[in-house]
Amino acid sequence: MQRATRLQRELALLATEPPPGITCWQDGQRPQELRAQILGGADTPYEKGIFDLEIIVPERYPFEPPKIRFLTPIYHPNIDSAGRICLDVLKLPPKGAWRPSLNISTLLSSIQLLMAEPNPDDPLMADIVQYKYNKQLFLLRAREWTEKHAGQ
Repeated sequence: MQRATRLQRELALLATEPPPGITCWQDGQRPQELRAQILGGADTPYEKGIFDLEIIVPERYPFEPPKIRFLTPIYHPNIDSAGRICLDVLKLPPKGAWRPSLNISTLLSSIQLLMAEPNPDDPLMADIVQYKYNKQLFLLRAREWTEKHAGQ
């Protein structure tokens, strides 16, 4: 019950006051499944890309974080080939920083920020760690993937 009420409030807020470059909506008849789109930020290798995400809201939400993954392939050191995201606010303490006061809008904004500023010290994709050592090569590959997979 708490999940449904909270989700309705959050979705209403996302519809009327979405964060810049982010949209989110309910996916079909299942209230626990959401979809989101994040526009790649200006001056990033993801610029002009549209990235689709899947959000599964657990029964215990907001006491448990939603599971969010990219459906659109993205070349990023903190996002793996299955679309899973390495971000502290998506995990419960003690390893994570999820708190019930956070919401889906905040999570999507955090993911958008991670896209703009990868964390090379906590890579999920070891082969993309060149972000730290060869940023030009990383930027080139990330732009290529964006054009190929997230182009409009």
